[in-house]
Amino acid sequence: MTLQYLIHLANYSDGVLYLMVVILTIALAVIIDRSWYLRRTLLEGNSLVERLGAQKEATRAQLSALAATAPNLPEAILLDVAARHMGVTSSEQLANRLDEATLRLAPALDKRLWILDTIVTLAPLLGLFGTIVGMFHAFSVLSAPGHAPTAVTGGIADALVATASGLFVAMTGLLAFNGLNNKVRVVLHQLDIVKTMLLNRMDGAPVNIASDGEPAVDHGTARARMAKSS
Repeated sequence: MTLQYLIHLANYSDGVLYLMVVILTIALAVIIDRSWYLRRTLLEGNSLVERLGAQKEATRAQLSALAATAPNLPEAILLDVAARHMGVTSSEQLANRLDEATLRLAPALDKRLWILDTIVTLAPLLGLFGTIVGMFHAFSVLSAPGHAPTAVTGGIADALVATASGLFVAMTGLLAFNGLNNKVRVVLHQLDIVKTMLLNRMDGAPVNIASDGEPAVDHGTARARMAKSS
């Protein structure tokens, strides 16, 4: 298959194959970018979870130091929230703040994945459109005097290349999209683990005055004190 023949196929679809190359390039760029980011986030996140799990309790200084070791990780945001609200909010209030931080982090994790989702849907339709245009060219031969039947069949074969290209781009995008979505799910699971570990390790932290001027009661600590007194 020569370059001249590839140019012929692209022109036969009225430029649809050129657009297919652009779409494939965009899809590959998104796949490489998101794969690298999510892979690094998962590996470094696992390391941070292990370091946090090795601590029996958490102090503000320990959480700040742990967050400083991984400033670009989403888990660092949770550590920072926990350090800033340690001792001034109850466990329930802290859990709500950590949930809020997780919800705000979620859009950054699946960033640009909508592009892959769009390409998976668009590529087959675009390939079909290119094939239909190619069919017009193929059957236009019938209007010429003295046409050869092989010219029509050859034109149909050239037109089907656009559909095949669209399906190839869609299958590539679909596999990558599902794989990246699974990695996003694992990262969100890591954030839930960090949240639970923080709440467990901060359960015995002293409680100061909350922002509304009332004592912020840590219900877990209160229950433990009641159990001891009884």
